[in-house]
Amino acid sequence: MSDEQYYKHHVFFCQNKREGKPCCEEYGASAMREYVKKRMKEAGLDGKDCIRINQAGCLGRCDDGPVLVVYPEGVWYHYIDKTDVDEIIEKHLLGGEIVERLVLKDSDLL
Repeated sequence: MSDEQYYKHHVFFCQNKREGKPCCEEYGASAMREYVKKRMKEAGLDGKDCIRINQAGCLGRCDDGPVLVVYPEGVWYHYIDKTDVDEIIEKHLLGGEIVERLVLKDSDLL
């Protein structure tokens, strides 16, 4: 097994939809994932050695939603709108700086 990573960052957006219970999709997670995916492609940052944006089923943090997680760091974020996601893109994905105000802390775990 290689120590080399295929992607610099791998971002998973929870897009789970649950009937009658809080869920990320209820807050437009699919649209937000598409927005970020489009931004990465337009910037030429998709593909090997760059940034991969993926959808995920339930990530188990429904009450904290909408959420995304960035690997390899394993940083969990809560976001509200494009402003929050743009900050995650600019600071974390491009600048390597964790956006502390949006990080889900261990105490936020379900």
